Amino acid sequence: MANPEILVLDFGSQTTQLIARRLRECGVYTQIYPYNHPLEQIRAQAPKGIILSGGPASVYDSQAYHCDPEILSLNLPLLGICYGMQWLVHALGGRVARALSQEFGRAHLENLHDHPLLAGIENSSVVWMSHGDRVEVLPADFEVLAQSGHAPFCAIAHKHQPIYGLQFHPESAHSAQGGRILSNFAQLCGCTQEWNMQDFLTQQIQSIQNQVGSDRVLCAVSGGVDSSVVAALCARALKEQVEVVFVDHGLLRASERDQVANMFADLQIPLHVLDAQDLFLSRLKGVVDPEKKRQIIGHAFIEVFEQKARELSKQGVIKWLAQGTLYPDVIESVSAKGPSAVIKSHHNVGGLPEKMNLKLLEPLRELFKDEVRALGARLGLPEKMLARHPFPGPGLAIRILGEVNTPSLELLRQADSIFIDALHAEGLYHEVWQAFCVLLNVFSVGVMGDKRTYDNTIALRAVQASDGMSAQCAPLPFDFLERVANSIINQVPGINRVVYDITSKPPGTIEWE
Repeated sequence: MANPEILVLDFGSQTTQLIARRLRECGVYTQIYPYNHPLEQIRAQAPKGIILSGGPASVYDSQAYHCDPEILSLNLPLLGICYGMQWLVHALGGRVARALSQEFGRAHLENLHDHPLLAGIENSSVVWMSHGDRVEVLPADFEVLAQSGHAPFCAIAHKHQPIYGLQFHPESAHSAQGGRILSNFAQLCGCTQEWNMQDFLTQQIQSIQNQVGSDRVLCAVSGGVDSSVVAALCARALKEQVEVVFVDHGLLRASERDQVANMFADLQIPLHVLDAQDLFLSRLKGVVDPEKKRQIIGHAFIEVFEQKARELSKQGVIKWLAQGTLYPDVIESVSAKGPSAVIKSHHNVGGLPEKMNLKLLEPLRELFKDEVRALGARLGLPEKMLARHPFPGPGLAIRILGEVNTPSLELLRQADSIFIDALHAEGLYHEVWQAFCVLLNVFSVGVMGDKRTYDNTIALRAVQASDGMSAQCAPLPFDFLERVANSIINQVPGINRVVYDITSKPPGTIEWE
């Protein structure tokens, strides 16, 4: 695989991969490495520039994370973002301290100097802040390019060397012109800005072939975009070495099993359909903790996959398990490249057992959903498959608060089907990133047919997002929500109340569990 034009050194920010993603949008091939990536490897990769990410630590703490200070002597353009900027200031003799007024969320950039880094950036442009520390004293030979209401050193640059710093996060979708700033940095690095998704496809096919060799692969699919793209990618790279498997774990939406089987039949990709409903539901009996649910499901999936791999190994040993893990799964589940915080264990990452007999093949691990859709289009997958809303591997188990059982699953399936069908019928399905129902297992008093009821509550959830790292409540028309609520209450016995979740991400996550 070709060397990246820009390296991102990760200090543990939840949005580090967004930096690489924004640069890919600018046509710049980028790779992420831990903050302590060895200097000799950096030299060998010969990047045109380096970005230091944000992170949760404080540079003045004894336990702070520090990269090799010799990167300052490489004569490469350096851009520090949030913690990365503070590390540059600290390493070069400036001072960083706890901010009297922390900044989280929107701020306005006040430009103070014309500079190529901020070329084309309008004054008072909205930027996204997330920091509790700030720069108090600049190192020698630095100048201030911009400030915000609570950050007097919001954008800085060395007067003679290509070293730059941003207190805000240009990678966030909420930074209105952040992509332009990163593109400006790429130009300062002398990047060609000609990389595209076809290059990624070519690189991944070669990478998969090199990684797998002549081994056979079991590819797990759920019918969602991610795993379907992985199946098509593996089929392109490995041909007959791949066995594609779909597990019905009893946690699917209405008619999902038949829909998945039909989709893969249309793609002319042979599909093994396994019925493991009894296994999953028995393991989940009595479990209410969301993390335990995810781990139980992750372990059960591996158990089923390994059993099927043993059966299929009569035709040649299967050594690999391919799955559609994306970067948002990784960053919420484990510390991916740098020291990031764990938010929740996704069944295919943090929910996996410590010991597995199959090696993981995850070609989409550093991509976001919209990038996966673009890759799927390159592979020739139909739009109806690529446009499907995300559906979590644990299925409806993490959309039922409390114990997962057959009656609860049936209630949720009926309500969810009504909601999704209504979105399609009224042309709203493609207006939202993801929509679904959650069974709250909160009972309340109602009155239906002049009689008292004491029944369950359904929450409707619909969000708008570009990559799943952040999301906002979708402003669905009130009269539409009212019609959906009435339909659910009238058609699903056991539900007498419907609410609409208006929480953004952050502070919430898209799924409830």
